[in-house]
Amino acid sequence: MKFIDEAKISLKAGDGGNGCVSFRREKYVPRGGPNGGSGGEGANIYFQADTGLFTLLDFKYKRRFVGERGVHGQGKDKHGRSGKDLIVRVPVGTLVKDEKGELIADLAVIGEKVLIAKGGHGGRGNAVFLSNRNRAPRKAEKGELGEEKEVRLELKLLADVGLVGLPNAGKSSLLARISSATPKIADYPFTTKTPVLGVVTLENYNRFTVADLPGLIEGASEGEGLGFRFLRHIERTSLLVHMVDLSDTSTEPLEKFHLIENELSQYGSELSNKKRLVALTKIDLPEAKAGLYDAVAAFKKEGIQAFPLSTKTGEGVEQLLEKLQELLHGKKRTQKD
Repeated sequence: MKFIDEAKISLKAGDGGNGCVSFRREKYVPRGGPNGGSGGEGANIYFQADTGLFTLLDFKYKRRFVGERGVHGQGKDKHGRSGKDLIVRVPVGTLVKDEKGELIADLAVIGEKVLIAKGGHGGRGNAVFLSNRNRAPRKAEKGELGEEKEVRLELKLLADVGLVGLPNAGKSSLLARISSATPKIADYPFTTKTPVLGVVTLENYNRFTVADLPGLIEGASEGEGLGFRFLRHIERTSLLVHMVDLSDTSTEPLEKFHLIENELSQYGSELSNKKRLVALTKIDLPEAKAGLYDAVAAFKKEGIQAFPLSTKTGEGVEQLLEKLQELLHGKKRTQKD
């Protein structure tokens, strides 16, 4: 499925039905009173967060949504039927903004439903205007127009854990190892060009979602590379796993770490304040093994616990998952779990 995280659509809520001017026409009733019914209400347009959706792809093909109008009123006091409300389903984590970029709704809760465009009120029929002073009202109202607006949708993925790091740090390989997700994996940078979600299921049936996010580079917070567009997906994660490739000896591991940390802090969404773990990757390779001891010591000196691991052999992966569960669920796994 193609990942689309932005869309612009137009909405037209239902118009209200018109009221009716009508009078009773019955035998032996020479002065039949007014009996014009009122028009039905126009359909509202709601957006609802749906766990079955993970992308805004549907809105690439359908960009206009129109609510059903209310039925006009009729004689014999027949009121028009109201239009059926239109529910537009969007992925959990969708932001709805107006044309000026102002936030209308943030659908971050499963099943949450928000009114986005209000339908018009139905017009009143002449039966409503009957009074002692006006026994034969010939007045009825037209239905109100439903709201019409352009809205912009932005998706911020809801994931428990976000994998961040430089390109080719092993994020996709880790996600493929711990979940059933199938991200693209290759030995060149930027294999991940869109976020990929995976669900990790542990032996004790605890689950958490992990997002593999496109590799960041220096200047990502200013629009360089692929990272800027997808940094917003990190905002909703509970914690981050910062992955550092030990096999790349061109730059010190701690320097790589601080480069990405600087980009997160520059983004301005309090990303730097999130809980994070550091994973030192590719320790099955000789060059990574040679620098492992020094790398762990360097991170420890800064008060950071680093988890060495290899997605190829599986070494260290279990320890990382145990720590993630402890942070997410507040307890360690035991043999009884």
